[in-house]
Amino acid sequence: MEEITKILYWISTGLLVPVIVLLLLFFGRAVILIGTFYSMYIQKLKVNKQMRSVFDGLTHENVRTELDNAPDSGKLLSTIYTKKLLRSLPEEVYYEKVLNDFEIMCQKDIAGAQTLAKLGPILGLMGTLIPMGPALVGLASGDIASMASNMQVAFATTVIGLLIGAVGFIVLQVKRRWFAADINNLEFVVELLKKK
Repeated sequence: MEEITKILYWISTGLLVPVIVLLLLFFGRAVILIGTFYSMYIQKLKVNKQMRSVFDGLTHENVRTELDNAPDSGKLLSTIYTKKLLRSLPEEVYYEKVLNDFEIMCQKDIAGAQTLAKLGPILGLMGTLIPMGPALVGLASGDIASMASNMQVAFATTVIGLLIGAVGFIVLQVKRRWFAADINNLEFVVELLKKK
């Protein structure tokens, strides 16, 4: 039994470096995600302000002309797929295909934030628990310096893991709300196009 516990101890302590490396990589991804999210947020504010009045005035007679003349926001998924709806063949099956493609792209867009929200805290917890073993050994042997060093690693990985998870969770929630509103608008456009 003692040999098995030693093997488990070696495996867990051997995982500390990969966990710390992954935490650092995920922290870098979280910083990049904040930047891209902020850029998308600024674009969304501009486009939503312009498009609100366009959507309020849409009817089945003017849907194509109004949306063709609407300001182009370029990189936003909602704008790209609105244009695809207007260019698609006027049959329900093509409209459904565009809507389904939009939902797939939305899922792909939020996958990064979802990964950070789930794996950040898991890696933080692993980074907390792994150094606790050597810290307790240091405490038992009276090596306070070793214990303090291991506890410092444990607390730092916890904080970084929770920060990564928080960034991922906040971005995920906001993007889900945005995409739900975009899907609602696209379905409205489809209904108007069907009546034409």
